[in-house]
Amino acid sequence: MSLPQPPTPHAYSLGGMRIGVATAATQIEGGDTGNQWYEWSLQPGRVADGSSPLRATDHWNRWREDTELLASLGLPLYRMGVEWSRLEPHRGRFDPETLAHYREELSALRERGIEPLVTLHHFSNPTWFERAGGWTVPDAVDTWLRFVRHVVEGLGDLVTEWCTINEPNVYATGGYLFGEMPPGRTGDWRGLRRVLRHLAVAHCRAYHLVHELQPGRGTRVGFAHHLRVFDPLDPGNPVHRGLARLSEHLFQDVLSDAMLGGRFSRLLGGQPREVRPGPHYDYLGVNYYSRTAVSRLADGTFPGEPVNDLGWEIHPQGLVDVVRGLHERHPGPVWITENGVCDGSDAYRARFLHDHLGALAGSGLPVERYYHWCFVDNWEWSEGDVPRFGIVHLDHSSQERTVKDSGRFLSEAARRGE
Repeated sequence: MSLPQPPTPHAYSLGGMRIGVATAATQIEGGDTGNQWYEWSLQPGRVADGSSPLRATDHWNRWREDTELLASLGLPLYRMGVEWSRLEPHRGRFDPETLAHYREELSALRERGIEPLVTLHHFSNPTWFERAGGWTVPDAVDTWLRFVRHVVEGLGDLVTEWCTINEPNVYATGGYLFGEMPPGRTGDWRGLRRVLRHLAVAHCRAYHLVHELQPGRGTRVGFAHHLRVFDPLDPGNPVHRGLARLSEHLFQDVLSDAMLGGRFSRLLGGQPREVRPGPHYDYLGVNYYSRTAVSRLADGTFPGEPVNDLGWEIHPQGLVDVVRGLHERHPGPVWITENGVCDGSDAYRARFLHDHLGALAGSGLPVERYYHWCFVDNWEWSEGDVPRFGIVHLDHSSQERTVKDSGRFLSEAARRGE
């Protein structure tokens, strides 16, 4: 479906909301064979187009070019990840050259007036961690917290804003329920519950650890929560209504209460000794892409509604709805840590941006930041190289970057402050 381009990026005021872009290390860096996603890509049929993260956008080598391009667009915020498998290629052995590499990149961002938000876990594990059971085993949390300590101690003079874990619900269901992500298990409910519990405990403990390591410095810690609107396909059908409420509760509310409020339900194994109820966030990180039409416990779309290249419904009001619901449950400043659209032709991305930013602008909610997913077209996990979410076009063979019309639109919005 092609949505018309907006007539102007200045039809409303964003009231001081700051704009940036978001990325993930595995999806852009290239060159790393030490994570479970590289091994996943070697298995036939696991990645839709047969590609791997080995090439990606070659950001590991081209980060200077990307930093200059980001600065030229006038975007003041950049969410980036650090690759655990690069920093800790062997259990308990950290690589100083990798840390120095990230320090150089972060310094360059700061020199250009760009504020980094660093993600500590974005779907990717070292193969040594994955082979030991990943997030299903009891010592996973302590193992990851050792990594967190290393990163914060090594980068803390350059970073005060942290995103602990990206989309724990997507990571867990994709890997243990639907088999769409490594380790590729289907219907492993026991493994799913263990992973969700351990990720929630990991965030809560990391929240306190980061603040202990960076006391009194304006440190802000949160996590990126994937939220969807779950609406009944037939509002008059009580089964559809009940399944919509159940889907919302199981997919996001249980984790919201544990990771933000420190309150663990029986579904997550009950209250852990090491986590006390209470706020475990300095901002509410929200990743939003689409709405689900619920007629069963599966994804669905409403007939006649616009969809993107992957078939996801485009529903701007849903961004406001999920933010409002989360804010009522856990009040606090809101950062849209991801929002974007798969649009290979860039025919309707500017309209998508205009409509989603406009919905936020008129919501009255305390939305401080908006990070668009993504910067340069990247490697989109099990979908491979084909989906294009970037405001910058990537020629995969030459690695040439070209700013799209939507990139210029977002740049103008950021410069004017809308």
